[in-house]
Amino acid sequence: MTQIESRTKGQSPTVPGQFNRQHSSVTSPPVVAPPAPSRSFADWVFRGVMLTFAAAASATLGLAGAMLIPLPTGLASNQKEGQTLESLWQIGFQYQVARPVNILVMGIDRVLDAPEGSEKIFEGRSDTMLLVRVDPADDTVKLLSIPRDTQVEIPGVGVTKINDANVRGGPQLAATTVSRLLNGVQVDRYVRVSTDAFRELVDLLGGVEVYVPRDMVYEDKTQKLKINLTKGRKILNGNQAEQFARFRYDDLGDIGRVQRQQILLKALLKQITSPMVIPRLPSLVASMQKYVDTNLTMEEMLALVGAGRNLSQGNFKMVMLPGRFSSPNEYVASYWIIDPVGRDRVMQQYFDVEPVDVTAADQRSASSLRIAIQNASSNPDAAYQMRQHLAKLGFYNLFIAPEWADRQRQTQIVVQQGDLNGAEELKQLLGLGIIEADSTGDLESDLTVRVGDDWVTGQGKQQ
Repeated sequence: MTQIESRTKGQSPTVPGQFNRQHSSVTSPPVVAPPAPSRSFADWVFRGVMLTFAAAASATLGLAGAMLIPLPTGLASNQKEGQTLESLWQIGFQYQVARPVNILVMGIDRVLDAPEGSEKIFEGRSDTMLLVRVDPADDTVKLLSIPRDTQVEIPGVGVTKINDANVRGGPQLAATTVSRLLNGVQVDRYVRVSTDAFRELVDLLGGVEVYVPRDMVYEDKTQKLKINLTKGRKILNGNQAEQFARFRYDDLGDIGRVQRQQILLKALLKQITSPMVIPRLPSLVASMQKYVDTNLTMEEMLALVGAGRNLSQGNFKMVMLPGRFSSPNEYVASYWIIDPVGRDRVMQQYFDVEPVDVTAADQRSASSLRIAIQNASSNPDAAYQMRQHLAKLGFYNLFIAPEWADRQRQTQIVVQQGDLNGAEELKQLLGLGIIEADSTGDLESDLTVRVGDDWVTGQGKQQ
């Protein structure tokens, strides 16, 4: 194994980590101030789990490996009599993240001939690739989904799909490839998780509730995955959740799958913070550790936990790497071709990385943004009414997207292409709605306005 591949102990050869440990014993009061009196233990656990789920994601979604970060195995197994889960979490608050940290997370496809429990389970293609930024300066976690079909040039390999990097050279080559693709962004650490982790985690949590937007039927014999889901709101078990996350045989292919992964991530964050689940964290940790390979040290894991205390749900932001599908006559293989301007915007707004070519920077005004309007309300005419309203406000690049079948009480502004500034300006002009910092909207839009019943009620009051 190379240095970066040594499990849980290695340091990244790309850039040394700069986590900072405060000098005090584990039994002394935590250096980081405790939560405000009005904030319950469950409330700040929620914030910690949100951050750590993002920092250690698993196969298909980037989720299960995080169980090792909120409560590392060393703490769980050495728990002393009378020691509560809360006191174990408090131990981690001696450690602090000294600067923004970027963590490459890869969910690894099944390696069918790999012996159970061997290192070979981490040597497959990356089914999921996420770059996660933990920023202590503004208490945010930002997550960039990189589609597995993204066209890249892998050093020493050539032009191919990015999911091949881990097979060809492990996490070190994957990190180098990602850095070159994303304007030289620094990659500090990695987490690799095998596919089997995801199913087990969902089952241990008692399932996850999501809305299945369409019937999904397909069989992937190479991965021993049979998909058979029907449309509607459902509580999915581990096997069904994997089907939902990995289905890609529709018009959007891998991109639709990335969107469903983001939906599942939000749903699982809600599930993991349930008061019924928190006392079971130590046993969940023990179940998950065999699926995870990381070069995060114990101290770094604990620092991530401490950083999560002040994280609010609004400070968790997801975005997909902007781009387009390759056309059938462009290449023999099907690729996701990145949009350089969109990539530069995302890297600047989410990762504080300046564009390589400043002359090509995004100079669009908010009014010129391509806005999809999607009815998710009880009024069948709501999307058309919203389009008329936005036109009066000066927006001219508008179109009606297919209806969203899962009804919403509150209007959502989905930041499809990562333009957070444009979304905030649109929200201010509308005077309602919430910003959804993810890429679950219409693929052709910069922003998607998903019209909820609050808009219908507001229009009724004006008439």
